[in-house]
Amino acid sequence: MELTIVIEKPAHRALLFGPADSHLRLIRSALDVRIAARDASVHLSGTADGVAKAAAVIEALQQRIRSGETVGTDQVGAAIELTSRGHDSDRRDVIDVYSVQNVAPRTPGQAEYIEAISGADLTFCVGPAGTGKTYLAVATAVSMLKRNRIKRIVLVRPAVEAGEKLGYLPGDLQAKVNPYLRPLFDAMHDMMSFDQIRRFMQNDVIEVIPLAFMRGRTLNASAVILDEAQNTTVSQMLMFLTRLGHDSKMIVTGDDSQIDLAPGQASGMVDALRRLRGVDGIAIVRLKQSDIVRHRLVQHIVDAYAGLDKKTERTPFGSAASAAGA
Repeated sequence: MELTIVIEKPAHRALLFGPADSHLRLIRSALDVRIAARDASVHLSGTADGVAKAAAVIEALQQRIRSGETVGTDQVGAAIELTSRGHDSDRRDVIDVYSVQNVAPRTPGQAEYIEAISGADLTFCVGPAGTGKTYLAVATAVSMLKRNRIKRIVLVRPAVEAGEKLGYLPGDLQAKVNPYLRPLFDAMHDMMSFDQIRRFMQNDVIEVIPLAFMRGRTLNASAVILDEAQNTTVSQMLMFLTRLGHDSKMIVTGDDSQIDLAPGQASGMVDALRRLRGVDGIAIVRLKQSDIVRHRLVQHIVDAYAGLDKKTERTPFGSAASAAGA
């Protein structure tokens, strides 16, 4: 079988092909196809299955470039691995949400994360900004709601200031905490309509609350997501984890390089990872810089700050428990 793919923007040729065509060579080696790159086109030849998969990989990479995201060796390898599992309609890791466009992991680390949520009642996911920790957790919860596996979604965040004081924000309590909860709403708006979200919130099917209001609750048949968990104290984390009820799942996400607690105050997430490692029914996943799927500059920014911390031999926040299987 032969197929010619026209590059959408010839100016992106270097990003798509990689240094000295290294990305194309990686695709050729992994999928056993022949690739000839000429000007603004790529010619593929080989078995029907190999050509189809190579074409899907190239399209996935072009989509990343369109979104301004990083395209490097790690991303090419991830695209090859995900494509090799089969197309979206055949994949078991596709997350069925209410919107027309379903959600699927885009890196091996994200795929491990989705699998961990499926198999454990409590999942911790730790990783840098842009790795999809919150987004995939919300998508999984929305999918469970759509399939009637749960009765409600509870989205929780600690209201910890990153340089600004909560009391100086305008409005009542709800207005004050809305900025802290906004990222959870942003993710959910990609998965269902505004009217649907409003209707679910009015009926308490979806609840978005600050961590401080969780005390005394027992949450049965729910998907409970704690975001920005690195900013919980040890006592807050214990309080939150003991809210888990029957037929529920908990997902705890955080970035242990961005702790905004007062100096000397231990992070409840880091403490929980140390205490709960190896407990049956609890999964711990650590996403890496290679799992970043935001704008391509985000990965460079994370790498630059990580390199600065290492160069100056600073460990400002401590390190979390190692991921299972990482």
